[in-house]
Amino acid sequence: MTTAIPATERALWQVPSYSTTFWNGRSRPHCVVIPVINEGERILNLLRRMAAVRIADIADVIIVDGGSTDGSLEPQRLQELGVRGLLVKTAPGKLSAQLRCAYAFVLDEGYTGIVTIDGNDKDDPDAIPRFIEAIEQGYDFVQASRFLAGGVAENTPKSRDFAIRFIHAPMLSLASGFHWTDTTQGFRAYSRAMLLDPRVAPFRDEFTTYELLAYLSYRVPKLGYRCVELPTVRRYPKGEVPTKISSVRGNLSVLQVLMKACAGHYNPRLGEDAQLAAQRRS
Repeated sequence: MTTAIPATERALWQVPSYSTTFWNGRSRPHCVVIPVINEGERILNLLRRMAAVRIADIADVIIVDGGSTDGSLEPQRLQELGVRGLLVKTAPGKLSAQLRCAYAFVLDEGYTGIVTIDGNDKDDPDAIPRFIEAIEQGYDFVQASRFLAGGVAENTPKSRDFAIRFIHAPMLSLASGFHWTDTTQGFRAYSRAMLLDPRVAPFRDEFTTYELLAYLSYRVPKLGYRCVELPTVRRYPKGEVPTKISSVRGNLSVLQVLMKACAGHYNPRLGEDAQLAAQRRS
């Protein structure tokens, strides 16, 4: 049985406001969270691929929308494709804000394993059962890697390939003490216990863009949690690359976040929770 979250701890979470468009209840111990914003046909194709390999038989599928305006998330169509719930972030913020909404929701609902896969249809959902199996085997952080033996990196932009393999992953490996090979990917799985650890404390307003991904890759191994990478397939379409990171400013921001994460900038501050609790009581 899943342990309830103590009310005193839950009150400390900083979760962006969101609405629940539909929710059909928890039916599995694990879930798949899909963050999206204006992914159009890409998210629908991903859901079709997930349905083809019967992901809904082993995990509940939950979409967290960052405010799409393209009409791709029509509730009836989503439910026909096996989606269990649709959350819509109504507060400011980007990816990390979306993830905080979704992770707070699924932890409140009692899920024990949380897989996250991007809604842009670059990743192969056929790997999801292996992520869930790893969580059930006791791993707390499962990271997809296109660069491990057995993985596939197709049409990855050369600048991004270089940055991941020679800057991002090496820096996080050195700082965290765990050998990572593919640290910018959002295709991951986390254990309930790890996300609820106050030494991790993922529910903070400083996580708004891509901070949460880099922070967890640094912090979780440092705390002694079991981490593993699994070989996966990541295919970029030929020609224009769908991405939410702009070429210059966005990449500089990612690098800045990386350096802050590796320096421990996002680690919870001592006494921060106690101060916040006192403020909320006053």
